Amino acid sequence: MTPTTPFPRRTARTVDVGGVPVGGGHPVSLQSMTTTHTRDVAATLAQIRRLADAGCRIVRVAVPAPPDAAVLAEVVAGSPLPVVADIHFSSGLAVKALEAGVAKVRLNPGNMDDPDGLRRVLALAAERGVPIRFGVNSGSVRTVHGERAGHDLANLMVDVLLEWVAMARKEGFQDLVLSAKASDAPTTIFAYRRLAEATDLPLHLGITAAGPMDEARTRSGIVLGTLLAEGIGDTIRVSLTGDPVQEVLIGHEILAELGLVPRRGVRILSCPTCGRCQVDLVGLAAEVKRRTADILAPLTVAVMGCIVNGPGEAREADVGIAAAKGRGVLFRHGRPLCELAEEDLVDALVDEVRSLAEEAGG
Repeated sequence: MTPTTPFPRRTARTVDVGGVPVGGGHPVSLQSMTTTHTRDVAATLAQIRRLADAGCRIVRVAVPAPPDAAVLAEVVAGSPLPVVADIHFSSGLAVKALEAGVAKVRLNPGNMDDPDGLRRVLALAAERGVPIRFGVNSGSVRTVHGERAGHDLANLMVDVLLEWVAMARKEGFQDLVLSAKASDAPTTIFAYRRLAEATDLPLHLGITAAGPMDEARTRSGIVLGTLLAEGIGDTIRVSLTGDPVQEVLIGHEILAELGLVPRRGVRILSCPTCGRCQVDLVGLAAEVKRRTADILAPLTVAVMGCIVNGPGEAREADVGIAAAKGRGVLFRHGRPLCELAEEDLVDALVDEVRSLAEEAGG
């Protein structure tokens, strides 16, 4: 592997999620979950369309009660994305979700204790060719299996999952995806590493209860980045308390930084500033980011604040500026174009970015 080639991927079985292949060396798919009440079909579909526009490939919806299950067929019919039904506690709701035509069902082994009902779900899923994700999280598995607390948490999650896999295979069901999410990075990473060694099933990566934006970005970046760099993971979700569209944008950023998906949009490089900086670089970078947010072409833009590293960094970007007191130099593909007054730098840089984007068709 070289710095310009993708990280090698773990080989996993392939399952089909509503036309999106998962595992088997296929691209890692971004997943998110709606925050609407699923029974509010209009609001749910509006949010799904926003997620699709942001680059989401698979969407999960909560099905906590019969009124939500009752509208699933309408949600599935109107969704531009494959719909996954998120089921807890009730095998009956899982059956209704399958009858409604969902592309996948997520079941939580931490809160389902209905062997006969589970067998009915597996039989119907097999009949309809629908995969199932067994997804445990640290809170629910610890509640149900507390008597096994002699296990550390990561091993407990994995052991429960492997028991469910064995049970499903005994019933002849193979189209499985697994996930094991804790709320801290070390537990989650350890669990996924063990799952990756113990099974060839595709893995959905994520962290549970990740928190608001800043905390979620950090925790998810550590967990997803570590595992993906080790070749582990076939779908991902960045969980955060907030707009799920942000989950997709952050997830895409993680995948693109690792070279696992093509970059989409402008990537801003800016220095952290130091005592040599004599311009308002924070303000300059923020304005450039705001004014290029609508550009989809995969461009790297440097906004640098001094003459030490600035020219070199700006030369490595598609376009950039290296600013000094009251002035700065505009670069394009490593070539200095002109020297400008500080107040003209952002306008010139944004114009150059848009010119490059038009040339690239984005």
